[in-house]
Amino acid sequence: MRLPLRTFCFFSICTVCCLEAQVAPQQHPLRLDDISRIQDVADPRCSPDGKWVAYTVTSIDRDADKRKTSIWMVSWDGMEDVRLTYGAESETSPRWSPDGKYLSFLSSRPGDAKGSQVWVLDRRGGEARQLTNVKDKLSSYEWSPDSKKLVLVMKKEENPAPDKPEGESAPAKTPKPIVIDRYHFKEDGEGYLTASSRSHLYLFDVESRKLDPLTAGTNYQEELPAWSPDSASIVFASNHDPDPDRTATADIFVIAAQPGATPRKVVSTYQPEHQHLAWSLDGKLLAYLQGTEARFTAYNVDELAVVPAAGGVPNVLTKNLDRPVSAVEFSSDSSSVVFLVADDCSQYPARVPVAGGPAERLLPGKLVVSALSTSRGRTAVRVSTDSAAPEIFALENGTLRKLTSHNETLLAELQLGSIDDISFASKDGTEIHGMVIKPPSYKPGEKYPTLLWIHGGPNGQDAHDLNFGTSALQFQRQFFAANGYVVLAINYRGSSGRGAKFTRSIVGDWGNKEVADLLAGVDYVVGKGLADPDRLGIGGWSYGGLLTDYTIASDSRFKAAISGAGSANQISMYGSDEYVLQYDNEVGPPWRNLESWLKLSYPFFKADRIHTPTLFMGGDKDFNVPIIGGEQMYQALRTMKVPTQLIIYPGEFHGFTRPSFIRDRLERDVAWFDKYLKH
Repeated sequence: MRLPLRTFCFFSICTVCCLEAQVAPQQHPLRLDDISRIQDVADPRCSPDGKWVAYTVTSIDRDADKRKTSIWMVSWDGMEDVRLTYGAESETSPRWSPDGKYLSFLSSRPGDAKGSQVWVLDRRGGEARQLTNVKDKLSSYEWSPDSKKLVLVMKKEENPAPDKPEGESAPAKTPKPIVIDRYHFKEDGEGYLTASSRSHLYLFDVESRKLDPLTAGTNYQEELPAWSPDSASIVFASNHDPDPDRTATADIFVIAAQPGATPRKVVSTYQPEHQHLAWSLDGKLLAYLQGTEARFTAYNVDELAVVPAAGGVPNVLTKNLDRPVSAVEFSSDSSSVVFLVADDCSQYPARVPVAGGPAERLLPGKLVVSALSTSRGRTAVRVSTDSAAPEIFALENGTLRKLTSHNETLLAELQLGSIDDISFASKDGTEIHGMVIKPPSYKPGEKYPTLLWIHGGPNGQDAHDLNFGTSALQFQRQFFAANGYVVLAINYRGSSGRGAKFTRSIVGDWGNKEVADLLAGVDYVVGKGLADPDRLGIGGWSYGGLLTDYTIASDSRFKAAISGAGSANQISMYGSDEYVLQYDNEVGPPWRNLESWLKLSYPFFKADRIHTPTLFMGGDKDFNVPIIGGEQMYQALRTMKVPTQLIIYPGEFHGFTRPSFIRDRLERDVAWFDKYLKH
């Protein structure tokens, strides 16, 4: 039993023991009310002395109808687990000052300035105090190793909300027109992008609280800063091409940590899926991730590379791994790099020598390690499995030791569906992998209504991960299973975890090989006697919504479908979503390659082939896959008198954040499938 302590003191924490008799809870299948009890544990950060791990816990405030994040810390021995913040607003991005004096975080809690600011908690005790007082939009920050400065990543606030009137009769200020003059002019969650939308680096002196621009004033986006061990320099990622929006480069620069300094390019590289920069503790090497040319930006298999900090020839350490990597950390002696590998339904930590050699897997099993942090030779990781939601663990000699247990009580009460790995041949003989989630009440020999639920990306993957995060993706599959459905999750071609060739096999050819793989998966579970061929449903979100549209336009076996944040008339996505760089390089502009665009848009132009009752969903603020994609397909099916419905969620982007809307989505999903499959 964990009791939150409101007095912040690192060195005098009482441990409260629960002496009540332990009674095994009565288990039940997953239900909607369980959503509000989920706690999303994330972002582990080891303290400089290695004795603590700070992390975040996100829970649902039902009254406020929002998700709130707080900062916690757990001792390395796992005996003391303490909540540190109780703000009305979320607190995120915990960072330890290297001298061990402070634990800092970002929050927009009320203070001396609006917007997100850096706050600090003194390890000796006391309330959090506001450290920064900046006017621009602050997205991230990092401490210098000497603890004297912060590097801040900020940009001008785009299209700020009009000021509230001071009195009842005072009118709000009129917002300014948005002047667009960029090739890449919109971004989901950010809105419309102008020339001033790019982020820059700033230096903040902790003692004097003076703020100095480091890279401000350029026409480039600077991000992902990391300090050199001597606090003298900062490495960051940027694209300094004449028109940065038009290329897929994200080069690595080093700049002296002083105002007026000029950045020095260390290495040129293609933009990866998720960049991560790290400086070796001896100051000699920089680690970074590299992607591939613009044609493959949507199908990156990120590689880990190192380069001398002074400049020189880079060395790609994972060239023979053929799996996407992320989350880079140098070992304490700078001789190796620890990172994460996405591999065939799992994600695990690995280590590779900086001198080169094979990568060593550090953890076996079917699991997903989604974050790691190292200090003093100790490594903390965020781990989840099929039956365990993410928690923080200590990684020691190839084994895990659990440090947190935020979802233990909830999981003890739940009856989850079992998950089996499957493998089968697609139409052309390609081996495809996936998973089957069975209802908790599953009985061998019985046939069940079955849902083909498709992951997005396309270069994501269905994995052994009970992650109840913002998207509620795994919750959704288990929720379907709890309502009596067999759920089929297929890592179709285009998915990550099976190598570059597998991922890139769908370049410029969407809705072809993927549909063949998905239908082969359905044939497999029908042939195994799991799925009732007369009660098949299909659905997904994002690229899963696109593939739903493609599949129901190709095959009539499904009795119900749900297309979330999807599209079918891909021509109409050109200029209305955020993927113009991908389109121009992978397919070409529509006026130069109309035949290919029409082929890629076949679900819309062949909509008269669709007879599946389909529910369309999306957020009205989505710039990733704009709601027009669902609106057009809804209108087409309504015109043809096919049963359909369109649900638009006000104020939501591509990934939903409002708990009541996430709950509503799940409720409507089950109701729609029940209507057509439960008979």
